[in-house]
Amino acid sequence: MDLLELMKKRRSIRRYQNRQVPRELVDKIVEAGLYAPNAGGGQRSMIVSIHNAELTAKLGRLNFSTFDRSKLLGSHVSAEQPSVIDDERIRNGFYDAPTVCVIFGQRGFPFNVADAFCIAENMVLEAHALGVASCIISRAEETFALPEGKAFMEEWGVPENMEGKAFVILGYHEGDYPQGKPRKLCRNIVIA
Repeated sequence: MDLLELMKKRRSIRRYQNRQVPRELVDKIVEAGLYAPNAGGGQRSMIVSIHNAELTAKLGRLNFSTFDRSKLLGSHVSAEQPSVIDDERIRNGFYDAPTVCVIFGQRGFPFNVADAFCIAENMVLEAHALGVASCIISRAEETFALPEGKAFMEEWGVPENMEGKAFVILGYHEGDYPQGKPRKLCRNIVIA
């Protein structure tokens, strides 16, 4: 499958089987992230892979604790793959995915968010190519600003000059694979 077709078929998955992703596939997905474009080639970001479903559930609940429904701009994401926005019963910000990769960026670096999301995009594309379901999750800064989040960073050996920027959750999708939404018109303008 060529790259554009892969991009068109990849979906954000929020329903996961209770089945762990093999470590060798996680390593390939992380490697794809490490080869993402980054500002000035500085490679200032880092990835912590959590290959432990019990720990990812604990971190997912911590992530959800930072969710503030009052700040939502939209009110619906997906009926096929409901998010915390769609289903108030969801209490795990990682949707019970068995593997979570945390992307950290250098604190104060003006392009740390852009670098992190380039990493995340590479990772979800590689995951899809390998048959692994994925989703990019936000609220990393809020999660690791909490005392429990800071304790995780210290336990994992993440340098103090780093801050959480994004999560990539990994697993195998539960149920039917979702269909894509039609592309909205008028989202590109060509000036000749």
